Amino acid sequence: MSSHNHAQLKKGVAPYEKSNIKTSIKQLLNTLPPFFILWAAAYLSLSVSYWLALPFILLAAGFVIRTFIIFHDCCHQSFFKSRKANEILGTITGILTLFPYQQWKHSHSIHHSTSSNLDKRGIGDMWLMTIDEYLEASWWKRTYYRIYRSPIVMFGIGPIAIFLIEYRFNTKGARRAEKINTWITNAGIIVLYGVLMWALGWQNFLLVQAPIFWISGVMGIWLFYVQHQFEDSYFENEEEWSYVKAAVEGSSYYKLPTVLQWLTGNIGFHHVHHLSPRVPNYHLEDAHTAVPPLQHATTVTLRTSFKALRFKLWDEQNKAFVSFKQIRHLIGKPGMPPNSNKPRGKSDSKLNGEVA
Repeated sequence: MSSHNHAQLKKGVAPYEKSNIKTSIKQLLNTLPPFFILWAAAYLSLSVSYWLALPFILLAAGFVIRTFIIFHDCCHQSFFKSRKANEILGTITGILTLFPYQQWKHSHSIHHSTSSNLDKRGIGDMWLMTIDEYLEASWWKRTYYRIYRSPIVMFGIGPIAIFLIEYRFNTKGARRAEKINTWITNAGIIVLYGVLMWALGWQNFLLVQAPIFWISGVMGIWLFYVQHQFEDSYFENEEEWSYVKAAVEGSSYYKLPTVLQWLTGNIGFHHVHHLSPRVPNYHLEDAHTAVPPLQHATTVTLRTSFKALRFKLWDEQNKAFVSFKQIRHLIGKPGMPPNSNKPRGKSDSKLNGEVA
């Protein structure tokens, strides 16, 4: 990818990098009030039947994801023009979604600047090992990695471990503003949950909030997972790494049904978001449509996305994800790639020749 192509792509999405105050307010109004109403409906349904409450709980979890997308845009300073407004709304939506604004903003910015860079893994991303790293690791480390990559652990225990525990503490070396914001977020969560437990009863509160939290947590982890873990994704070492290729080839276009696309705030256009994080979520689809090269990003559908559950390790030689089963015969033979008919590298880049 030449710097010229990079400049052309950035020029193409530039018109969509501006937030619109009316659209942002409209999105707030069609996200937060419905969430509160659905939460209340779920609680009121408990007196009739928990089965009646479940549809409201499921919908409320979807609106938590939509609320998180607003929080996510605030972290990128793309929801409002005002930095202060983004910080205030980001902190409030962070309390609702259990995300500390400053802490997550910092780690997520690192994720964007290092995504798909094999030499800069470890902050704001999921643990990923290459085949060679896995084969050369100790038995204990391989076992731990297999447990970590297990769907039961990643999507079952993951929401609790990450959102309830990890995000409640400041990271090592955190700046003062980041520490204060984490404490404010934790205090806000304690007050909010405490008031609801006092007013509604802790059992009723947990019957509604616990499944909303877990379902939305699973959905959030899944969205992040599937948009970077697809078979012919893009990962390179520092010397070959390209920001544009990491965005357009290392992030998928998750093509979802209209309702799910709306609930997830267009985050399925992840390649556009990684190319230009300043594009608000409500402009992502327009940018995707307006810039033809972006339409060459790998498209993943709801049905095909479940294949990603098999992808565990990155094959540096064949530039693709593989399963544990595919490299089973290599245990004890470090450095040997799995048998594959795929060429050593990708064929022509998805963007080559697409931008004049």
